[in-house]
Amino acid sequence: MSMQDNNPEQPATLLADGTADTHALEKQLSLYQQQLAELPGDASERERARIKLDIAETRLALEQKEEAWQTARAALQTFLAEERWQEAVESYNILFQAEQPASLSALGQGVWLAVTFPIAADTTIAMLQHIIEETPADSDGAAVAAITAHYIADIRAGDDKHESLTFLTQNILGQVAKRHSRVNTQAEMDAWLEKLKLKDPQDFLPRLAAIIDLLVKDDWWYDREKLRESLPPE
Repeated sequence: MSMQDNNPEQPATLLADGTADTHALEKQLSLYQQQLAELPGDASERERARIKLDIAETRLALEQKEEAWQTARAALQTFLAEERWQEAVESYNILFQAEQPASLSALGQGVWLAVTFPIAADTTIAMLQHIIEETPADSDGAAVAAITAHYIADIRAGDDKHESLTFLTQNILGQVAKRHSRVNTQAEMDAWLEKLKLKDPQDFLPRLAAIIDLLVKDDWWYDREKLRESLPPE
């Protein structure tokens, strides 16, 4: 579930096959809906949006995808308005997984925020993994997303997560290289990275930006130029 200060209940238990117990999820959903309804009148929009995000994620787990989309979209508006980038990207993650007509646009917008702003590294990696999964094996797009994930893990993960996250992203990169060009050895990996120009962020980050533009097209829900202007100078 999304990060919530006072969750009414622990997340639903997984069954032996890894799926969530439907009854437990329905109970969880009801509790979140009750929590939202019982918020005091002076509760902040962010408090309401955070509970909506939990509702959307629970609906997604219940395969209520259209409802999950609508709830996450409403929460997203608050997070964008208040520049809460972590929660905004979590909302975009749900919107992508809801498999609605604009879900690919949501993925691209979420990845742009996740890479641009210093949110949690594991959230950014999860968003980039969606691009990898959506990209054909022989396309360079997956390679660009994988090397970006590894770069983000290296520069952004805290000391307590750095080793585990860079190990994860190294494995992701290795799997992408193997499916892309049958890379199996370190020497082949080095040559592959060199060939695809994946060693320098100044080379691969602009290519990620091009992938994002293909996903989003002109369907941006926020002003990228305005957000760029708000960034501190490098």
